[in-house]
Amino acid sequence: MRDAYHDQLDLLGGRLLGMTRLVGEAMDQAGFALSETDAELAAEVIAGGARLSRARQEAEEHAYAILALQSPVATDLRVVLAATQAVGELDRMGRLAVHVAEAVRRRYPEPVVPAVLIPRFVEMGRIAVWLAVMAGKAIETRDVTLARTLVSVDDDMDDLHRTLFTVIDYQDWAYGPATAVDVALLSRYYERFADHAVSLARQTTFVVTGRPDRAETVPGQTRVPADTRVG
Repeated sequence: MRDAYHDQLDLLGGRLLGMTRLVGEAMDQAGFALSETDAELAAEVIAGGARLSRARQEAEEHAYAILALQSPVATDLRVVLAATQAVGELDRMGRLAVHVAEAVRRRYPEPVVPAVLIPRFVEMGRIAVWLAVMAGKAIETRDVTLARTLVSVDDDMDDLHRTLFTVIDYQDWAYGPATAVDVALLSRYYERFADHAVSLARQTTFVVTGRPDRAETVPGQTRVPADTRVG
């Protein structure tokens, strides 16, 4: 009986890992669609939102069934509670990736981002995908140190988001107000995606210690690898 119970907990963890892969792939593809003005790929990302919604529903139902039927305690209870929180974070991450794809489709055949800003958004996409992948690894391994390193990398995303407004406000901005709005919104989508990934990773600390993680940084400088494409 206990073996079956722990199998259910493992299956719940597997569902979360599957969702982290889905949202990482969605943002990876949305970013490529943005940089290449690829409307077909953007449409695939949008259609994939339904798959993520089903995954969320299945994970939530699974977690609630464990709570109702198994009455978990201590660490097991924290695992289930963290999972219910993580499902919501992952759902929001998936929706943000869809928003990026929707912006590409909305402006097609014109690019949604001026060419001069493409490298900035490519970098934001790399960071976003890396954070999603690492958040999944933190959940899988329950590595508190890994979870906390994500905060330092999120600071890089925050810097890219904040300094973008300096570019938009610059007197030589020549792309019009509509493009400025698109660029600002897209940057916000990436920044919020990163925030949710960090919040997701912090659930690891709650599971291990039983206390919310309020750590701001960890010693050392973490760099995002150059190749962060999923798969």
